[in-house]
Formats: sequence, C-alpha cells, structure tokens
Amino acid sequence: MVSTRLQVFFITAFSLLMAAPSLAQDTTRYEYQSDIIDVLTPKSKKGKRDDSAAVAPGKLQFSALPVIGYQLQTGFLGGVTGNMAFRKANSKVSNVPVTFAYTAKNQTIFYILPNIWSKDNTYNITGEFGYLHFPQFTYGIGPRSSLNDSVRIDYTQVRVDGTVMRKIRENVFAGAGYILDYYYGIKVLSNSDLATRYPDFPLAAPTVSSGLTFSFLFDDRANSINPLDGSFVNVMYRPYLEAFGSTSNWQSLLIDLRKYIPFPRNSGNTIALWSYNWLTLSGKPPYNNLPGTGFDNGGNTGRGYIQGRFRGTNMVYLESEYRFKLLRNGLLGGVVFVNGQSVNSVPGTGLGPMQPGYGAGLRVKLNKYSSTNVAIDYGLGNAGSRGFFLGVCEVF
Repeated sequence: MVSTRLQVFFITAFSLLMAAPSLAQDTTRYEYQSDIIDVLTPKSKKGKRDDSAAVAPGKLQFSALPVIGYQLQTGFLGGVTGNMAFRKANSKVSNVPVTFAYTAKNQTIFYILPNIWSKDNTYNITGEFGYLHFPQFTYGIGPRSSLNDSVRIDYTQVRVDGTVMRKIRENVFAGAGYILDYYYGIKVLSNSDLATRYPDFPLAAPTVSSGLTFSFLFDDRANSINPLDGSFVNVMYRPYLEAFGSTSNWQSLLIDLRKYIPFPRNSGNTIALWSYNWLTLSGKPPYNNLPGTGFDNGGNTGRGYIQGRFRGTNMVYLESEYRFKLLRNGLLGGVVFVNGQSVNSVPGTGLGPMQPGYGAGLRVKLNKYSSTNVAIDYGLGNAGSRGFFLGVCEVF
C-alpha cells in the first residue's frame, strides 16, 4: 500500500499520454476529434500535427512536464515528471516515468514507476520505487470511525516493488516479484487516544513489510488509459515473512476486477464497472499497511471521502460509472458515478455497513491519440464528506 498513489497516478499520467499508438482506439477517426492541443494550436498550423504518441521501435523518447493536482489529503500539489519511452519489435510501448512533487500540506513525493515490455510482449516488468514524507490524517480502524477521531500523523516511507510477468497466452500473464515497505519516523501530531486504542496495531511504531508477490493478469482492453470495452482481472497474493525482514508474518490477497460495456454501442459512451477486494488472509498487518480508502493501486477508491477515511483488515469495494460525450468531437465529456466500500475492524470480525459515495465529473480531452482526459470530479459521502478530485486519466 502506498498512500499517495492517487497523486502519483495523476502526476505520471503525462508519460501515458506520450505512450502508445498501439493502445489507441479508432485511429482512423482522429481527424474528426479534438483535444486541448488542437484548441491551443495556431490556426496557421492546424492540420499539420502528427501523432505525438508515436514511438518507433529501437528509438528512445524523452519528455518532461511540470504538473499540478489536487486531492483532499494533499490540497494542491506541484512538481515535475519526466519519462523515457521506448518500444521493442512487435511490443507495447515501455515507459520509465520519474516523478517529484511537493504539496500544500508539506508532503514530499518521489517515485520511479517502470513498465517495460520485451519483444513480442513475452515479458512484462513493472516496478514501484519511491520515497515519501507524508503527514496526513488518519481515523482509526473499522467501519464506524468518526471524523471526530481524526489524528494527524507524520511518517516517512520507502517502497521497493518489482514484478516479472510472462505471457501464458494472448492477454494472459503470470509472474512473481518482491515487495518492501519501510515506515519510519512516525509521529502523532495531535492529541487523541487513537494512538493507544488498537494495541495490536500500534500507530507510531516503525515497521518493515517484506515479502514475495505472485500475480495473475488478464487484460484484453484495447486502451488501458481510457477503455471503451474489454475486461481486466488482476489477482495478487502477497506473503510477508520475517525471514525476509518483516516485522511480522502476514499474508494478503488483492482481487481487482473491471468490465467496460459500450452503451449505446458505437456511441463512444461506456458503462464501467469495478470490484476491488483487499483481504488479509492471516496475521496482523502493520497499521500503515492495512486496506483502506484510497490506498488501492492508483489511489482512487472512495471518491467522496478523504484518503484513509475507512480502514480495516479486510476491504470490499464496488463502483460503477457512466462515461459519455458532451461534444461530438470528444473535446468535452462527463461522468456520473456511485460507489460503496465496506471494511471490518480486527481479524475475525465481519464486514461493516457499506459506506456509499456518489458524484459527477467533467472530462476534457488532453490527447486524442491516447484518449487521455483531464478528470475533474466532485464526490459526496456520508456524514457530510465531500470534495473535488482532480487528475489525469480515468479513475479505473
């Protein structure tokens, strides 16, 4: 779990919009589409633009861009992202994005997120190597925590995560890897009994979570940046072991399921469905490694709530979204969404009531070749929870 993945997902999105004609959909109709680059292109140069996503085999493409973002847990953030893109023969485009950002709440984020494809897509190597200093609010464990329980904590995290996947058949991959999360310098910055309320999950103790990962992936989406149709299945088993340096032995299982249905067909509108299930199979994860709101890979669960609002040893999450065009040329679009999350308290207890979230958003086409959008969402939840969520690329 990396608590800032929602920010990193936004910041590194520039590397995706430079990424791949091999991922693009409906490439024969680009002349009828518009994006922000078209709007800003001088009239004398219109019609002369090439596919900026093209990466020729054997060539390296470097790019860098200043970026901004906003989330409830960070406020506004600013930084810079750079990317190296390349492609082997008959393969998808490989990316090695590097990101640095600083937020209005004195949070520092640094990440390298390689995604490398071998020739003919036989192997896929992914990684996440990062450092962050990230003071934030936390609300305790269980489904009935209150906003009044909030405690501001400070911590530093180092993450090392690498996975090698091999193609079994078309669109199907399996593999293994290693993961390390080291949390240290943890301080409780506000007065509360929250720091002592969960003796089995000490809030301020430094922890190491180190172990292996075993993954299965099915992905037949034509465009993973903004899917119009297709399915995605990712199952990851993670045993954390004292033999590898972990503070304790524990095991987790991630099941990430997504389905995209064009509706009406050939309209460019899509029904998107998402199920994200994060389970503790045995042992007791450290507090900062517990499943919770916004701690998924991408940091997007629970629009309508601040990151970390609900946390438990198990989490079940469901979301549906309808994505539709507002303009025929695709420059503007919209979404409406509804989600629900349920967590338990401690091992052996059942899941609590579903916490609903809902809202709507605007999409502005940033790059028509990769179908990348700027996403501006407003979400609401229980007990007056609400806020804006700004990013690039779709939430799932």
